[in-house]
Amino acid sequence: MARSMDPLVLGRVIGDILDPFTSSVSLRIVYNNNTEVINCGELKPSQIVNQPRVEVGGHDFRTFYTLIMVDPDAPSPGDPNQREYLHWLVSNIPATTGPTYGEEIVSYESPRPAAGIHRIVFVLFRQLGRQTVHAPGWRQNFNTRDFAAIYNLGLPVAAMYFNCQRENDLGGSRRTRH
Repeated sequence: MARSMDPLVLGRVIGDILDPFTSSVSLRIVYNNNTEVINCGELKPSQIVNQPRVEVGGHDFRTFYTLIMVDPDAPSPGDPNQREYLHWLVSNIPATTGPTYGEEIVSYESPRPAAGIHRIVFVLFRQLGRQTVHAPGWRQNFNTRDFAAIYNLGLPVAAMYFNCQRENDLGGSRRTRH
């Protein structure tokens, strides 16, 4: 796919969060309502309350991966001063399995956007081997690039994102009472 047509480029995931990379491992993400994440798709907060089922590809069960889920638009796309908000971090995921076989470093926290349309991004890194990963002291202002550098993860091997915005009683985009 031409780089200019890549949904990760169009959605500014490449640039805001990640450097350009070539996807080399399959990544499938499905929420419990059988809603599969597709790049540029939209999911409502009520659809993503529970952690998704994630299927990581690969061929060699001795290969391990780290999965990161972040919101680069927190607390709002117009003022993302908490960029990137860390929603989930799992390391030591064996190839051909998913996060339930890895080590959850930061537990899943469902996104709850308060204002604007947020990009919720999943990033998969190949590890050099099984490794110890430490939880950051807080979820806000996480930096995926810095994390990858600290743990010598290199460029991602897969990434996906969806858009999410606050739901309200009317189903539209008008503000609701607090």
